[in-house]
Amino acid sequence: MQQDKGSVHDFKMYKDTIEKAVDPSILIQADLGYLRIEGLHANSQIAKKASKYHELNKRELAYNKRLAKKRVAIEHINAKIKTCKSMVYPYRNHCRRHLLRISLICGIINFELQI
Repeated sequence: MQQDKGSVHDFKMYKDTIEKAVDPSILIQADLGYLRIEGLHANSQIAKKASKYHELNKRELAYNKRLAKKRVAIEHINAKIKTCKSMVYPYRNHCRRHLLRISLICGIINFELQI
């Protein structure tokens, strides 16, 4: 698990830490915050984006909807982690304890999902 001082975008952390370690066979489904990931990871999917000159057609809208249905489970898990307030506010104690607490929270959430 990576930690940085201050606010850092997830995509910057991805590029700095695990970009080359992710196996190309793994499918990455990301939101529009990861717009340039297709150039870095061939097996990735992001939603189609409309512009003011180009509206999305029905096929692209259906693709975005299917992708969102798959990603919503992960977003719910992120929300559960943030409700523990350990990811929302700056953590002012030792970094090792913070990583341990995050790991314990994620373990509890995974245990709840298995039941």
